[in-house]
Amino acid sequence: MTKIEMNELGWDSCDIIIVTADAYVDHPSFGMAVVGRLLEAQGFRVGIISQPKWDNAEEFKSLGKPNLFFGVTGGNMDSLINRYTADLRLRSEDAYTPDAKPGKRPDRSVIVYSQRCREAYYDTPIVIGGIEASLRRIAQYDYWSDKVRRSILIDANADILLFGNAERAITELAHQLAAGKKVSELWSLRGSASIRSSETKTWTEIDSTRIDWPSKIDKISNPYDFHNTKYSEGEKDSEDKEINAIKIIPLPLQRSSEFDHLRSYIRLPSYNKVLNDSALYAHASRVLHQEANPFNAKALVQRHGTQDVWVNPPPIPLETDEMDWIFDLPYKRKPHPSYGNARIPAYDMIKTSVNIMRGCFGGCTFCSITEHEGRIIQSRSEQSILKEIEKIRDQVPGFTGTISDLGGPTANMYKLNCKSLAIQKSCKRLSCVYPTICKHLNTDHSATTRLYRKAREVRGVKRVAIASGLRYDLALKDQEYIKELVTHHVGGYLKIAPEHSEDQTLSKMMKPSISSYDDFKKLFDKYSKEAGKEQYLIPYFIAAHPGCDEKDMLNLSLWLKERKFKPDQVQTFYPSPMALATAMYYSQKNPLKKVRYKSEKLTVCKDLNQRRLQKAFLRYHDEKNWPMLRRALMDIGRADLIGSGKEHLIPTEKGSKRKKLKTNQRKYRK
Repeated sequence: MTKIEMNELGWDSCDIIIVTADAYVDHPSFGMAVVGRLLEAQGFRVGIISQPKWDNAEEFKSLGKPNLFFGVTGGNMDSLINRYTADLRLRSEDAYTPDAKPGKRPDRSVIVYSQRCREAYYDTPIVIGGIEASLRRIAQYDYWSDKVRRSILIDANADILLFGNAERAITELAHQLAAGKKVSELWSLRGSASIRSSETKTWTEIDSTRIDWPSKIDKISNPYDFHNTKYSEGEKDSEDKEINAIKIIPLPLQRSSEFDHLRSYIRLPSYNKVLNDSALYAHASRVLHQEANPFNAKALVQRHGTQDVWVNPPPIPLETDEMDWIFDLPYKRKPHPSYGNARIPAYDMIKTSVNIMRGCFGGCTFCSITEHEGRIIQSRSEQSILKEIEKIRDQVPGFTGTISDLGGPTANMYKLNCKSLAIQKSCKRLSCVYPTICKHLNTDHSATTRLYRKAREVRGVKRVAIASGLRYDLALKDQEYIKELVTHHVGGYLKIAPEHSEDQTLSKMMKPSISSYDDFKKLFDKYSKEAGKEQYLIPYFIAAHPGCDEKDMLNLSLWLKERKFKPDQVQTFYPSPMALATAMYYSQKNPLKKVRYKSEKLTVCKDLNQRRLQKAFLRYHDEKNWPMLRRALMDIGRADLIGSGKEHLIPTEKGSKRKKLKTNQRKYRK
């Protein structure tokens, strides 16, 4: 991190310098540490510039000029979500900063850092990655400015973007650049996106509107007007430039036309089109999510002015031995010494937890895990996980004997994959568990159950907690797992996320019916009683999700009251870039279905006061929300729920006589 450290190592320069918006914690849960240790193991000298001052380029020169490239990341969390709440209020803390101090990273960190790197050494390649860049690889709706923004590649003036867990791509890129190649020559690298100003020869272009016809599309020109000449090597035009042979496949000829599917790409509507037509935006989002399987996805191309953003298929998932190798690199498992005794909350939260897998096949529309890590589960071996538990026991200061979590994006998808590799390679389902659990999905949790048992037996371990989100509809397929979990790994409370009670809203989330929650609760209570433990489920819910209206939220609050739930921590829908629910929020269309001109128009809650009202329904027990809820109940014709009886949701206003009001007589006020 400093020239002094470089001198101690005998380095005259760094090959690669990673610029990150997080404090540097050398732990496999932090992206910059994984990439840094990976590249180090490949023989490269890696420097890290953590949370630099960004008002000028001086701190970006602190380690000198990198020999190969700058790697720029916004950190483990999107910089805008890190700084602003769903109501666009400033957060008071930054969990990834020493002592949680806010203001140590700029908004849109990847863009700002990339610009400063360019100022520092203008001719050094810039590689961007991490969650912030990954979710902005094409034109995306930006909640914070309330508009569609260009691909981050354009705004950051970067040379290439690596999306998802990029171990394969970053390794290949580093070795190719070290061998003397230019970034522009690596445009076909899996898991990458780059800018191209010219067409790609001998490839076939497929118009996305021919695959999934959206509404309000432009008039389609005659397909036979396109240049469709086969490219012959050595053939040149009058300016002695090679002719590019692009085949445009029209409908209905697409189904019968012969072309090389491995050398074809899908052209999405351009940035200008999705900017001006929200239906086309929803269509583009739908196509992007359909092309997420690394085994059958096609490259995606989107025009931005005179340039194309070319997005290659996702990276091939890591095998178990590769995952084990990544997690067995020589991490120090603690923050850099330069931070002294400063507390980094994100580190405190994960320092005794173990990541056992990656990916999620749940496909929840409001979540970006699938878009980043993919749907195919990548699991570590038992031996690797148990070895890490021993490292935590031996290396983490103050270890008390408790492993705070064995999990990942979900608690119970470890080693669960498609039963058939052939089916997996051809599948385009957005979720393996919605609307029903796929019959081809392996739902046997025995590997997870066995892992839990072995983890508890590690010398020095007193307790293993499970804190990752549980997919309870999946757990219902294996009651032995539920019994093991409830008996040994719940410390009084288990957090799960039904998200809502109403099917209308759940269908837009791609979440199971609330009946699955009820079925799980019966088993949870049964096994808790058998274990002689008093334990409770803590359900999480979302307000203001696209497709959810005030009546849905009222029904949810009645569901909560009937079960005597008084939620403390509740969430308002946060439109993160690239999520399908964000496309719903922006377009009021449902990209889970083909986007048509007469497609269902979704109820979307965008007004800040309406969003706060929906959140208030979740906290019906908080007297601060009662005035707002009284007005809302009157407006929707449910004044009968105001009173002091058990059948009432909220009490009558003190000191005033209750009046009978007609529906919609009053409008919402603050």
